[in-house]
Amino acid sequence: MSPTDIEREIKDFLIANFLFGRAEALRDSESLLGTVIDSTGTLELVAFLQERFAITVEDEDVVPENLDSVKNVVAYVLRKSGAKA
Repeated sequence: MSPTDIEREIKDFLIANFLFGRAEALRDSESLLGTVIDSTGTLELVAFLQERFAITVEDEDVVPENLDSVKNVVAYVLRKSGAKA
């Protein structure tokens, strides 16, 4: 799966589940935490990533560096899945 495909799927999930279809409210580099998703939303995002991309998100991986923006989430999925950017 290409980075573009991963990004599209993550954005689609966030827009459908947290932004009620308002795609314009989502920016690639802006923080998701506290603006788009809360702590429960973080758990939902983690569950989605694990199910959709067949990766295991370890407890120590649930940090802003991995999940704070669309850009960071895509990079994290790429690292965990061994995909090439």
